[in-house]
Amino acid sequence: MKRRDFLASAAALSLFVTDAWAAKKQAKATSPKPATGSAKKKPTTGKAVKKPVAASNARAKGKVTYKPQQPVAHTAEDPVIERPPQGTSASRLPPVKAPEPPNEWRTFEITTTVNLKGKSGPSKIWLPLPLNQDTLYQRTLGHTWSGNQANASMRRLPDGDLEVFYCEWPDSGDARLQLTTLVTTADRHFDVTKRTVAPEREDILRRNLQASQLIPNDGLAFQLGERILGRIKDPVAQAKAIYEWVVDNTIYDSSLPGSGTGDVRRQLIQGKYGGRSADINGLFVSICRAVGIPARCVYGMRTGSSRLFKSLGLNSDDATRGHHVRAEFYVPGYGWIPVDPSDVRRAIAMEILSERDSKLISLKKILFGVWEMNWIALNLGTDVSLPGKNSPIPFLLQPQLESSGSRTDATPHYSIRTRQIVL
Repeated sequence: MKRRDFLASAAALSLFVTDAWAAKKQAKATSPKPATGSAKKKPTTGKAVKKPVAASNARAKGKVTYKPQQPVAHTAEDPVIERPPQGTSASRLPPVKAPEPPNEWRTFEITTTVNLKGKSGPSKIWLPLPLNQDTLYQRTLGHTWSGNQANASMRRLPDGDLEVFYCEWPDSGDARLQLTTLVTTADRHFDVTKRTVAPEREDILRRNLQASQLIPNDGLAFQLGERILGRIKDPVAQAKAIYEWVVDNTIYDSSLPGSGTGDVRRQLIQGKYGGRSADINGLFVSICRAVGIPARCVYGMRTGSSRLFKSLGLNSDDATRGHHVRAEFYVPGYGWIPVDPSDVRRAIAMEILSERDSKLISLKKILFGVWEMNWIALNLGTDVSLPGKNSPIPFLLQPQLESSGSRTDATPHYSIRTRQIVL
């Protein structure tokens, strides 16, 4: 282009812009002004009001309307599933990707042996079975049993969260039973870059926001949750803050029997936090529910050795006292996210680690979002009502025995052995 042609084009463009700007000013001057009574006053706080950057960028695209963001104050009655906080992981989701099945699976054979020698009269026993639905981290391959029982069957309890093996003898003087179960497991990892295809059923989420016999979702639990969260709005970050608080403020007590009582209500009232896995992970679940994050305990048992710490797995094939409770919480788009603050505290107590030990710091990061599957999930049930018993039990983890009309823990009368097999 010659110089004179360039100058002519520049002059024409300048003239066009000047005419357009003049026409815009004239239209603005002739437009009717709103009535004085309805005019809005600008804020007079003494500070300059900074306009959002998005508004200046979108000015050329037309009128932009801004709505003030609603305050985030979730409770069990107003959970994150109802109104996800804008701009958080629940509303700003990564692209949908179908869940990918794991490549590495381990298969365990779990054998439970029951012997009621020393008992008399009719007896019944309920043995908790592994999860009745396959997941991406656990699948039940089958059950076999033998013994001298008069009646034996697998039964699903009414709440649908657990399945049991029921067995009865008219005379328990020489009662015996052997139940063998095959379960295959794969390590479970939470990946923030992926989301689930389908959301969880609303009735399941509602159930995991409700209080149970020993796990409250209001009062002291809500007050504690408010102090922990402060101004944190993102549901994943909220759960992470609760997890870290529970790890830092609880004590693992190995002297308690089983997996603990799971009595979170008493912990909150006394202000003394800790116990065993049902107590520590139950506390995490209680605080999550109180601030509106669906959460639940998952009742299960260890089946093999641990690659993380020796104390977090079995040291032999004896799993009779290997019962262990874990926890998980739900965030829209990501599904159920696994955690285990109890095992962090267990490692500190059993391995005699310093709070600043680098291995412990790594373990604390790992167990938010990872389950090492040297463990199997048995059920999700709370306030479990077994047939013929009026008052429910808080959870079903150990086998339950009914003999001569009274129901007790069957611990002295059974043993559990596990071994990893290659199919």
